[in-house]
Amino acid sequence: MFVDEVEIELEAGKGGDGCVSFRREKYVPRGGPDGGDGGRGGNIVLRANENVGSLIHLSQQKRWKAANGVAGSGAKRHGAGAEDLLIDVPVGTIVIDQQHGFLLKDLATAGDEVAVCRGGKGGKGNTRFKTATNRAPRVATPGEEGERRHVRLELKMIADIGLVGKPNAGKSTLLSRVSAARPEIAPYPFTTKHPHLGIVAIDRDRSFVMADIPGLIEGAGKGVGLGHDFLRHIQRAGFLLHLVEPAPADGSDPWTNYETIRKELVDYDVALGERPEFLAITKADIPGAVEVRDLFSARLDKDVFLISAATGQGIPELIGMIAKHLTPKHDW
Repeated sequence: MFVDEVEIELEAGKGGDGCVSFRREKYVPRGGPDGGDGGRGGNIVLRANENVGSLIHLSQQKRWKAANGVAGSGAKRHGAGAEDLLIDVPVGTIVIDQQHGFLLKDLATAGDEVAVCRGGKGGKGNTRFKTATNRAPRVATPGEEGERRHVRLELKMIADIGLVGKPNAGKSTLLSRVSAARPEIAPYPFTTKHPHLGIVAIDRDRSFVMADIPGLIEGAGKGVGLGHDFLRHIQRAGFLLHLVEPAPADGSDPWTNYETIRKELVDYDVALGERPEFLAITKADIPGAVEVRDLFSARLDKDVFLISAATGQGIPELIGMIAKHLTPKHDW
């Protein structure tokens, strides 16, 4: 199961209470106060871990609480501070304060972390309150409460190439052809229910990450259909690979479909409209595919690839062009 958005309640640990204690030894009359301070409560820290691929572990536990600090004790012994509660999340997770709506941290790189809730300070023991006029203070302070926060976590996948297109345009099939990813594939729209990542090998030492996003429909940029839930996953992609089906089963026009998807991208995020884009006509083995490719190439005045995931036609050339742009210093 893939989960890319979740809300959780976090509570840092309470500080340990200060201690009221007096030194009592056989040959030390009036030993005075010796109560120690309480320890600090544990923080709650979110850390980006490249080995975590989903937020599902957080969807199953909605409340997280760090340990409390240990109370102080006699003989001026301070209580131990609690260990921080470390929660691993996928790389690309953004942390949002749900109550106030602001961004706390974008965990875009492996190892990035943020202390979402700070543990409470430990209370002071009565030793702290001894003065020249108050030699035997019988007062100590309690530990501070830990911070509480309601946060929303959203996962934005880190990919070099984001696959976009109408449902059944062949995105999942292409991803399964060029990588080890095995998304569900079926001859009907909306087969893909959640994003998939695949690593595409360029050569022995180099590769790039391709993300398959569920098919977009008209109105996706405003929340219609499945696309709106997953459009954020292509916001980090350096390039877009737009796949167009030459003869859609619903009889729609390929060019209109292309313009519709472009509009939805811009409606969701204007910056996506400026993102570099590769364009490929899929299912090259069916009649009319060449004519559709030529039409797109003429209207856009740029190279348009003609590919077939079934036969492999055009795929090496497409991967080579993508690799050239991802590694421009290499002599291809």
